[in-house]
Amino acid sequence: MAFQKAVKGTALIGGGAIATVFGLSQFSQYRNKHGAFVHVQAAEAVTVPIKNHFPTREQQILALQTTSEFDVLVIGGGATGCGCALDAVTRGLKTALLERDDFSSGTSSRSTKLIHGGVRYLQKAIMKLDFEQYKMVKEALEERANLLEIAPHLSAPLPIMLPVYKWWQLPYYWFGIKLYDLVAGSQCLKSSYVLSKSRALELFPMLRKDKLVGAIVYYDGQHNDARMNLAIALTAARYGAATANYAEVLCLLKTTDPASGKERVCGVRCRDVLTGQEFDVKAKCVINATGPFTDSVRKMDDQEVPNICQPSAGVHIVMPGYYSPDNMGLLDPATSDGRVIFFLPWEKMTIAGTTDSPTDVTSHPIPTEEDINFILNEVRNYLSVDVEVRRGDVLAAWSGIRPLVTDPNSKDTQSISRNHVVTISDSGLVTIAGGKWTTYRAMAQDTIDAAVQAHDLKAGSSKTIGLQLQGAEDWSPTLYIRLVQDYGLESEVAQHLASTYGDKAFEVAKIAQVTGKRWPIVGKRLVSEFPYIEAEVVYGVKEYARTAVDMISRRTRLAFLNVQAAEEALPRIVDIMGKELNWSEQKKKEELEAAKKFLYYEMGYKVKSDQLTDSSEISLAPSDIERYKKRFHMFDKDKKGFITILDVQRVLESISVQIAENTLHDILNEVDLNKNGQVELNEFLQLMSAIQKGYVSGSRLAVLMKTAEENLHQRVVIPVDRSGGGL
Repeated sequence: MAFQKAVKGTALIGGGAIATVFGLSQFSQYRNKHGAFVHVQAAEAVTVPIKNHFPTREQQILALQTTSEFDVLVIGGGATGCGCALDAVTRGLKTALLERDDFSSGTSSRSTKLIHGGVRYLQKAIMKLDFEQYKMVKEALEERANLLEIAPHLSAPLPIMLPVYKWWQLPYYWFGIKLYDLVAGSQCLKSSYVLSKSRALELFPMLRKDKLVGAIVYYDGQHNDARMNLAIALTAARYGAATANYAEVLCLLKTTDPASGKERVCGVRCRDVLTGQEFDVKAKCVINATGPFTDSVRKMDDQEVPNICQPSAGVHIVMPGYYSPDNMGLLDPATSDGRVIFFLPWEKMTIAGTTDSPTDVTSHPIPTEEDINFILNEVRNYLSVDVEVRRGDVLAAWSGIRPLVTDPNSKDTQSISRNHVVTISDSGLVTIAGGKWTTYRAMAQDTIDAAVQAHDLKAGSSKTIGLQLQGAEDWSPTLYIRLVQDYGLESEVAQHLASTYGDKAFEVAKIAQVTGKRWPIVGKRLVSEFPYIEAEVVYGVKEYARTAVDMISRRTRLAFLNVQAAEEALPRIVDIMGKELNWSEQKKKEELEAAKKFLYYEMGYKVKSDQLTDSSEISLAPSDIERYKKRFHMFDKDKKGFITILDVQRVLESISVQIAENTLHDILNEVDLNKNGQVELNEFLQLMSAIQKGYVSGSRLAVLMKTAEENLHQRVVIPVDRSGGGL
């Protein structure tokens, strides 16, 4: 206690100077002005009626084709684009939105999953006396509170621990975090606090103990980013916006203004990606909200315009849940190269990231082995030596492209703007670029304000502060109990449905299939270790999912949690979607292959394959090689040099164990490097070598063969479920 008082006393020294620089006297006014907004029912101020259900995609396409002219047409279905559509439609503007892929298919689904003001930005604001960065943090903290309020089923406060390993850093970090609380004002989620070494280890037992002085815990928000993006899109659709995914803009339409003689953007030519049909969509105002693709749309307007987007790649990895406590994140404030790494619990797994490196703009960013290993090495620096951080425990990995921008209105056009930028071209194209996930609503408000002024649209002020999103209206923390009691769902599944769909979870439960078991009564899982059920695939189609990739990555989050589990679920997902969308067998085959390609390149399966290839080095001791050869030959009785499904079945039958043939096929296929339907001795030795090095974990074949060897003369249950090991 005495130490904490000393810390606080040290922190207060010099605080007056910083308070003067940033005008902290404004905080009381700020709190009075904004403190009560979370209690305001914004829907009461919205005069536009909201529908009980959102239209089908076919109805949305028809609306786009038959409406003579929209007031606002938004290009881009990420968080900002959907936010613009919602802001515009709730002001009474006739609104359309076009997305060439799926909602949230780009950067908006590949974030760190945090809703935050940015502790590091506040630090930079203080160190550089940068008032603009300070205002950005202040705005983000305001938006953080709003987002937690309007979608409580998809978001929640998360305590984040900042471990301290040097005594002098404790007052330094304490003061910075307390200032972060102060900037949030009455919207501070929970006051930060200091922990002793013993208490820090109690809350985060995986933490490295040596030289640990103590820790500071502060609070930020966390959310399901892709589902949040979708909730914004669906809410806009229910208010009457004509929103369509898989609608690609081919070019901008222009007309000559009779008054000025200048060309003005008056709409777009677009193509329904699913049918190939092309049509025009006319609008008084076109908004470019395409994130990393900002410049490609700007060049549709003017080929000579200079690029403003400075794309940066951020890689994240997902590891098993046992790497972090269930409800405590970790912040590494100073990595080996000066970047910040978050280590957070998410969806009962652990997410770690991110990197920050220049990249080219692409629709299909790929995580690199170099970035994955950088994150793993940083994680090792903060975790106890008792915790072996293995490359094989990476369950999924992805790369997202941050659309950092230079402000074309700034004198210094080379300087990167960490805030968002709204520009209007000579032809009237409105572009919103930069910013961050947390501030999507404020970005949308600024964009529509600019559009209304530039195009003389008849609309009032923004109505989106406090406006509840899809699923939030009747949600409560105990809603899942009703799902269990009324429908007979497993508790874990019910909690998942409630936190994913909010009050719309009942619509999913109503179409859930009967299991035929005593318990649960309904809700067939897609894969055993995750709470996703088959009914979600049917409901996902209603939510505009049109590909298997949509389903595994954005309606469910399987691809982001465990790529092997996602691949295992794919055949059933494709079958259900095929039935709902009337797919031919050829179409189902194409969807399956496209989804596998997505997992292979974009979600880390490729870098997994690179850990175990037919050229992988075998570095085993001679005694280990002999031991593993003996185990292999127990299955390869004929000394063929390889084993097949028949060989494995024969050994299992000898100990009276039966495993489905398709399951055995999947188990062998994980190790069959040259995909010839058999596992050769060299492949098996490469597998065991990779397991010893920690490159591969959770191999079902290795576990099965070891268990069979140890229990050959007695009947046992052979485990074939994934152990949590990954890529």
